[in-house]
Amino acid sequence: MLYTAFILGLLGSLHCLGMCGPIAFMLPLNKQNQVTQFFQLMSYHLGRLSTYALLGLVFGLLGRGFELFTFQQHLSIFTGILMIVIILFPKIVHRLKITNSLNRFIIKVKSELGKELKEKKRNTFFLIGFLNGFLPCGLVYMAILGAIATHNALYGSLYMFLFGIGTIPLMSSIVYLGKFTHFTFYNYFKKIVPFAVILIGVLFILRGLALDIPYISPANSVSNLVEHQTVCK
Repeated sequence: MLYTAFILGLLGSLHCLGMCGPIAFMLPLNKQNQVTQFFQLMSYHLGRLSTYALLGLVFGLLGRGFELFTFQQHLSIFTGILMIVIILFPKIVHRLKITNSLNRFIIKVKSELGKELKEKKRNTFFLIGFLNGFLPCGLVYMAILGAIATHNALYGSLYMFLFGIGTIPLMSSIVYLGKFTHFTFYNYFKKIVPFAVILIGVLFILRGLALDIPYISPANSVSNLVEHQTVCK
């Protein structure tokens, strides 16, 4: 299921342009030197990917806890259903209350992000990307659900990392193409994002159902082991 992370990031980055695009556009890049500009931009992306990988590690570990209680299949199905529900009923997300602690954290991140955008130190771009990764984003929440469903800290981290890689092409385009969001094809392809998320949600549901479909819905290895042991007896 790791491939779904890249797909989510690649198609979902159309949504990212509206949320994080302005930050990428405001990066204090060296416009006089294309090579320097490229490495500064990659440093920014590496910062974002580091945050995503860290989040994936934490939530993948949380998913591991569900696996220990043999909830992994149910978790995969629940993740898929939740992805679809959020896309079909987006107002549900907006109604969720943010705790005061989380709200203070977000305000702190925005404040630090504003300070870094005015700097031009060697590590400025990495820090901007790292802080950017913590900003609230519905698409990141989707990826986190996927990381939890991997029920593995390493795979969860890799899932979020691949998600981040998928966002790089379009997030870089806004830097080089300027007002990219005004292009007609942006508005056209943006309509694909909900369908892509729903498709990924369906894949998670199929994975949880263990229908013995290669690569899509592999059979439950635990059940197979029990059946094998029963036959041997």
